[in-house]
Amino acid sequence: MTEAIAYDVVVLGAGPVGENVADRARAGGLSAAIVESELVGGECSYWACMPSKALLRPVIARADARRVPGLRQAVQGPLDTQAVLAHRDDYTSHWKDDGQIGWLESIGVDLYRGHGRLDGPRSVTVTAEDGTVMTLTARHAVAVCTGTRAALPPLPGLDAVKPWTSREATSADRVPGRLIVVGGGVVATEMATAWQALGSQVTLLVRGNGLLDRMEPFAGELVADALREAGAELRTGTSVASVERSPAGTVTATLDDGTTLEADEILFATGRAPRTEDIGLETVGLKPGSWLEVDDSLRVTNSTWLYAVGDANHRALLTHQGKYQARIAGAAITARAFGVPILETDRWGAHAATADHDAVPQVVFSDPEAASAGLTLAEAEAAGHRVRAIDYDMANVAGSGLYADGYTGHARMIVDLDREILLGVTFVGPAVGELIHSATIAIAGEVPIDRLWHAVPAYPTISEVWLRLLEVYRG
Repeated sequence: MTEAIAYDVVVLGAGPVGENVADRARAGGLSAAIVESELVGGECSYWACMPSKALLRPVIARADARRVPGLRQAVQGPLDTQAVLAHRDDYTSHWKDDGQIGWLESIGVDLYRGHGRLDGPRSVTVTAEDGTVMTLTARHAVAVCTGTRAALPPLPGLDAVKPWTSREATSADRVPGRLIVVGGGVVATEMATAWQALGSQVTLLVRGNGLLDRMEPFAGELVADALREAGAELRTGTSVASVERSPAGTVTATLDDGTTLEADEILFATGRAPRTEDIGLETVGLKPGSWLEVDDSLRVTNSTWLYAVGDANHRALLTHQGKYQARIAGAAITARAFGVPILETDRWGAHAATADHDAVPQVVFSDPEAASAGLTLAEAEAAGHRVRAIDYDMANVAGSGLYADGYTGHARMIVDLDREILLGVTFVGPAVGELIHSATIAIAGEVPIDRLWHAVPAYPTISEVWLRLLEVYRG
């Protein structure tokens, strides 16, 4: 083994989160190295955010166009599947990471290709593809940014079936004639939307009572209605008991009630698991394969040097939230490295990821879109807040009617009655994804309702829903 190479910060995982930790460390004047065993750019760039949205954008654009007089007749035909898949391939850079590597070089971060493992405090070994091993040491911090992988259920026959996970669903080069989607969350909902529109006959199997159970109930209900209208079959209260694939390639799923379904492919979108099973956690007294508990500066509990940023800490499994955490962690690492005596770790401080608790935004790119920020009504009540939910039918907003004939949508804001601020907002409807940042600002800024009354929405836009919600609240 060669002599160890020392850096101020060593990052495990070169996805968007790891890249941002390294970037913030370099911006703060620290040296940084990053270790990656797959593609630089990570899950989001190649198998999640970017390819899924590239698949969905033509689907949503066509759906919107079909709701516009004078245009709907021009877009009644099928999507050009090969053009959609080619568009997806462009957005994944054809699964090549040259551009991402160039960016790391431009900010002065050293990249090590290979499998990185902790080897005791502040030490990381990197095993390259050819088997050579080298050691990196961190003067100040090691950041675990290894993300998550698809969690598959322990079903008989599953390994032999070779099911789709989110990776296969976003990178497939052909449209299956029949597709079973198991799950009711974001991945299941978005992929059901995309592949149904691209020509698959989708059957969605949901263990619970409906879709998107982490959002307000009406969100899943409206999305489910639209999927059914698009031709997908949705079965709730249903579990898969076993699966098998025939020599001809057909998949048969046996359900918990004994009935069977056949399809060309089956996608399991049944949750995520941390990619921490083989990164040497046992060498620093932690359990391999576990989620890593952190404080609000993203430092692992009971450690002075180990950080877990992004999905691995299980705080908010969203790329944009992981990048936010990376900015906070980078600032905290830098401050501690330069001996800042007291960090700003109070609520909304420079070194505290407060938004993970209070102002997480999310957009589900289904048709209609579902977007939320902050707490749901159930979450706010469970947290002990005295709240009021304000609801409004988005079809009654002038801008909505102009956007689409027969616009269907719903809005809800959750008001903290003691402080007269917003705790949460949810929108469902075409194009609402572009509304959610305004909600995030209102929540993170704790803008008083009385001041929001002076934030005048432009007419006639869909954002006028803000005025309507405030009018309902004020009476």
